[in-house]
Amino acid sequence: MASSQATMEKFLRDWRQDAMNKAQYDSAIFIGDKLLAMTRDDNDALFLAQVHFAAGNYTRAHSLLAKHNLITRNPACRYLAAHCLIKQGLFPEALSLLGEHSPSHLFSGTNDDLNGPKRKTSRTTGNSVASKQPENSHSRTKSRLGTRGASQEEEETSHKKYEAAMCHLRGLCFAKQNAFDRAKEAYKDALRIDVQCYEAFSQLVKNNLMSPDEEDEFMQSLDFPGLAAQLKEGEPGAGEEAGDYVHMLYQTQLSKYRHPNAFNTAIESLTTHYGLEGNADIMLARADQLYTQCRFKDALAVTERVLEGDKYNFGVYPIHLACLYELKKTNVLFLIAHELADNYPEEPCAWLAVGIYYFATNKIAEARRYFSKASMMDANFGPAWIGFAHTFAAEGEHDQAVTAYSTAARLFTGTHLPQVFLGMQNHAMNNMTAAEEFLKTGYGLCRDDPLLLNEMGIVCYHQDRAREAAAFFREALKVAEETESESTAWLGARVNLGHAYRRLKMWEEALGEFDAVLREGGKDAGVFAAKGLIYLDLGRAGEAVEVLHEALGIWPQDPVATELLGKALEMSMEAGLGLGGEQGLVAPGEEGGVVVEDQGAGEGGEDLDRFEEVMEQRKRAARERVTRRVRGGGSIDKGKGVAGRGGGTMRRGMTRGQGPWVPGEIDMSDEE
Repeated sequence: MASSQATMEKFLRDWRQDAMNKAQYDSAIFIGDKLLAMTRDDNDALFLAQVHFAAGNYTRAHSLLAKHNLITRNPACRYLAAHCLIKQGLFPEALSLLGEHSPSHLFSGTNDDLNGPKRKTSRTTGNSVASKQPENSHSRTKSRLGTRGASQEEEETSHKKYEAAMCHLRGLCFAKQNAFDRAKEAYKDALRIDVQCYEAFSQLVKNNLMSPDEEDEFMQSLDFPGLAAQLKEGEPGAGEEAGDYVHMLYQTQLSKYRHPNAFNTAIESLTTHYGLEGNADIMLARADQLYTQCRFKDALAVTERVLEGDKYNFGVYPIHLACLYELKKTNVLFLIAHELADNYPEEPCAWLAVGIYYFATNKIAEARRYFSKASMMDANFGPAWIGFAHTFAAEGEHDQAVTAYSTAARLFTGTHLPQVFLGMQNHAMNNMTAAEEFLKTGYGLCRDDPLLLNEMGIVCYHQDRAREAAAFFREALKVAEETESESTAWLGARVNLGHAYRRLKMWEEALGEFDAVLREGGKDAGVFAAKGLIYLDLGRAGEAVEVLHEALGIWPQDPVATELLGKALEMSMEAGLGLGGEQGLVAPGEEGGVVVEDQGAGEGGEDLDRFEEVMEQRKRAARERVTRRVRGGGSIDKGKGVAGRGGGTMRRGMTRGQGPWVPGEIDMSDEE
């Protein structure tokens, strides 16, 4: 009789497994229920609960575990029960079941705490685990659950993996309670226990919970070499290779602002030695790096390859849409937004696409509505939050923009971009002290973003700290060069460096920067006008006339170039007639005007007095226009990178966020 029952049990288990393999959950539940009634085995009860979970029957799965008193007896059952509660949105109940503290005695690796003393954690036995468990953990019993055919060592490994998975669930509960610091620590604890808990790593990276410096520290603390202990067979050194492999996979997911060489090495090794050149995640990581370097065409080519292989890979759409925005492909944006909204309305990225399309076509109110919808569907969807904030900035609604960016900064504590945008908005409102504080906070999070360095330089420039400004602009260009960024994307920083040199009376250096901009970026009226002002400073009126004519040929209504040209012609005439003696130096003044040193009395002096009087009147009128444009959300660029300016970057950063910003350029009409 016993032999017959054993045969029947095997038959039912094979049937149940076959049904599970075919995703026939009703069949698996039907057979699993009969098998459990026959065996009353804890393993069969857990299996049946797992089938209910896979079928979406979260309440039944939790009830079954509680009925058989399995939740307090084993980590696997406690994990499944907590997961059921989370799926039902019962986060306080799930946290009560999991406990609020991680089992730190299970941490492996070099550090128990990133700031704590280094130590190695030895493998613990079943008895020692039970004796050391904290209040929130439950002792394991000698049930048959998970022990069939398993050694004690394998059982201990399984126990640690479930404890790590529960740390991940604990982090999800903290995040739902807006306790983001505690959520971050819980995710870190999961990886300290089990470095293979990718779910926790994904939450840390996807939600930008760690700064680049913190990522570096944390990666060094993880026990990648410990993976060798899990490899029972294989060639010598296979364990070390496994650790290196996982480390490289994680390296590709980290911030692209740091260690480009390490990233490139990891990508090359994974593609060359392990055949991952066509893997979507590896290609997406490469596209992320290209986007960070402002190489939008190259990044778009990579994302298009990913979508050709799998157009349902929603993780690639934020970068793909951002590249389309940068390249002004509004027709393609329209088609993608239409398709996603029609076929996948439950996906936040569908409404992100709609919002970006409307933003690209300057329909700001509609864009705000759909960015808001995407953020409500997924509160942790960074691109939607940043896009929502940008809509206020685009309309000059600085107070609302500051509030929206502040929310993004609170949700995504590890990324510097919200702090950069907060600095830009305060700069737009002429709150230079606040702008500098926000930019310094961003600098503390990331020191390798040329956009941030450029904005810090602009703030210093407008605070009459030209030497510091020049240092920031040089650093921005240096970082852009080191990361192989698109040179044309940072012409704004080079223009700003030229203006800083001009303020420092480093005339030749300033002319060198402006000439480099004209070589790389084509003709620009503002750059020609700046060169004309320098030539006037140097008393080279003839050359000033030539370049100012170039400026007015590009933009005939340029008020600064017009006034400077008038003065340059006057100086040329005086020099030709021998009037006024030695030509005075012309220095930059308010609104790009000029202040002329004493050139003698007489008729020439009276002409100068009349010229300066007219200049003062026009400067006052220009200042009034500036004030009206700033208050009205116009496109005057004081280095804020105002939305709608040509070539603005929908910077990722929050996906790792989208932002319509170019490196801000200093405008001579804004100088005080």
